[in-house]
Amino acid sequence: MTIVQWGFILVGTLFLLGGLRLTAVGFLVIGYLLAFINGEIDVYALPFLVVLISAAASVSAQRYLAVRIGGHVVFVLLAVALFVHRVPGFHNPLVIDATNFTPDAIPFSMNLNLDKPLVAYWIVFASTSVELSRPKADWLKVALAAVVTITVCIGVAFLLRFMMWEPKWPTSGWIWAINNLLLVAFPEEALFRGYVQANLDRLFSSRWPFGRWLAILIAAVLFGLAHFQGGGGLIVLAGIAGIGYGAAYRWGGLQGSVLTHFVLNLTHFSLFTYPALAR
Repeated sequence: MTIVQWGFILVGTLFLLGGLRLTAVGFLVIGYLLAFINGEIDVYALPFLVVLISAAASVSAQRYLAVRIGGHVVFVLLAVALFVHRVPGFHNPLVIDATNFTPDAIPFSMNLNLDKPLVAYWIVFASTSVELSRPKADWLKVALAAVVTITVCIGVAFLLRFMMWEPKWPTSGWIWAINNLLLVAFPEEALFRGYVQANLDRLFSSRWPFGRWLAILIAAVLFGLAHFQGGGGLIVLAGIAGIGYGAAYRWGGLQGSVLTHFVLNLTHFSLFTYPALAR
């Protein structure tokens, strides 16, 4: 891992989340080229990157409907594979290795991912559904969604004996925070809110008065199910959180949902057992 390479990638991702698309492109291209030179991406990843770019070109409004549908199908399949790290050629560096942040917590490991953020980049550049921000964003409602989401999730986590009150800030806290904001919360919110929820919203809202909330609920359920490896308790918690993130997206766009997601994760990390109590 090189600091320069990851500096370009992280700054580019931050610019992209902030809506500075053209500036972000330069940083991200340089960062990923350096990752290829440094061996963190190899030639086996290149065909998949070509397919991802081709899918982006296929979903343009100028294409035939069948071509657009095919592009979205290819993207969804690749997005799932990238999220679960099944696309070959990516060697994500390990930066936290089986660490117990508190004696009663399960060990935690963390990689800086090169594959998962590609999903967010594709959605921001290629999808017409995503809203990075809203022209009339209601940030008071976003803040309310964040407070309610944090309160409910922590309450349910305590009932499930998922965690305890354990304030801390380990030396690896800053790299965890940067990674969680830009390489975890951003890609997850881009996929589940900026892509899934936004497209369902477009489909449902013109048909039913409750269509927007149905879109939020479906995206939240899918978000919960995506955490199946953590067991039933985590599925429930992620599903509840997904409703709050969906509301934040409705009122503040992707920036609102990413911030809500990150603040919940940061609260969990810094004040409670992380990632969970050892059973």
